[in-house]
Parts: sequence; structure tokens; C-alpha cells
Amino acid sequence: MLRSMNAVNAAPSRRPGFPLLFALVLTACAEGPMTRPDASVRKWVGPVVTLPSGGQFRTVIFYGPWQCSSQLVEYCRSKCSGSGHALQGCMWLADVKMDFQGAVMRAGSRYGMTHCCCNYATLAPAQTNAARGQWNSMRSEFRSQWANRFGAWPTDATGTPYEGHHVRDLWHGGNPTDWDNIIPFPQDLHQQLPGAYKQCYANNPPWTSTGVDYPYGE
Repeated sequence: MLRSMNAVNAAPSRRPGFPLLFALVLTACAEGPMTRPDASVRKWVGPVVTLPSGGQFRTVIFYGPWQCSSQLVEYCRSKCSGSGHALQGCMWLADVKMDFQGAVMRAGSRYGMTHCCCNYATLAPAQTNAARGQWNSMRSEFRSQWANRFGAWPTDATGTPYEGHHVRDLWHGGNPTDWDNIIPFPQDLHQQLPGAYKQCYANNPPWTSTGVDYPYGE
């Protein structure tokens, strides 16, 4: 089932990790048609990670951005209205797939990493800079902890680490250190997102239209 990763809640005893929880991987059965990814779509294939309890999993991230599917649009509309805001646009930033294989079962889960362009108030420059400073001070630690959970922090072909992207941007009040608000993003694609975010917040196309369920092919 396709869901927004922001809608996944962590168990109280475990700090959320990206925020995919091992428990969800173990219990989420694959639903819907099998995907046959478009070779032109950028993706990161993580290493196989062995779980202490047995079995293995691998994380694969397909990178957009794309127009949101109808399900993600509804999720964003509900999220915005729930905090007293209006939805101005919806961006499907990435699709995260996790596949688990154990001795007696195989399972998988799929999550749409979604940015809901609600009409949030913007922060003053000093506040935005302070939030960015918080992220800069913990960036290395975050990458290390992420790698411990998912096998590696993504890098490009030259070994350059992916940048950490804040799903809800700092200028619009995004949490600079929340696991649920950060996703590794290739540097070149990351540099294109500010312009797309401006379009989305301005209620401009293409982020005002609904897209398909499988933007990188089926």
C-alpha cells in the first residue's frame, strides 16, 4: 500500500528512523501490481542489511519529484486542513521501497515521501538561519545513525554524499532535526527542488494536478 512516510508513527520505545520501522517491514505485505521501474528514473539501491532477529532487508529509493497520486493528494489535503491550513500543491519527492526476506516469509512495503504545500507562514531570515545551523551541527551524526540503520548513507558515483533534504522546508517551519522530515537526496536533484517548492507554494502547475500511482513505471 502506498502511504506517506510522514504518516507512519514510531513505537514509543524506539526513536523513528527515516521513519521506516523494522516492525512495519516485517508485517507489511506487498500490495498492488509489481513495479518495473523506468531505467531513466534516478534510484539508490542500499546494501543488504541483516536483522538481529533473523532475515534481511534492502532499501531502494526512487527519486522524483512527481505529481502526487490521488491518494497522496488526499493525505496532504487532510494534513493541511488538520492544522488549519489550505493545500496549495502536492509534491511526491521520492518513493521508498523496503523488501524483507526471512527463512519462512518475504514481505515488502512502499512509501511515498510527500511534501504537502500548505499555506504555512514563513520564518524570518534569522529564524531560518538558526534552524539551518541546528541541521549543520548534527548533519554528520545524522548520516552516521542513518547508515547504522539502513546499511549506508547514499553517495554518488564519485563518492560524494547525498545531501539531506528537509521535506517541509526550513523557511516554512520544517523541523531541522526530525528524522521524519529528512531524506537523502542526490545533490543535482536537490538543487532543483527550491524552484519546484516555490511553484508548489504559489499554487502553480504542475503541482496542482493529480499524477499516476506508479510514476516510474509498472
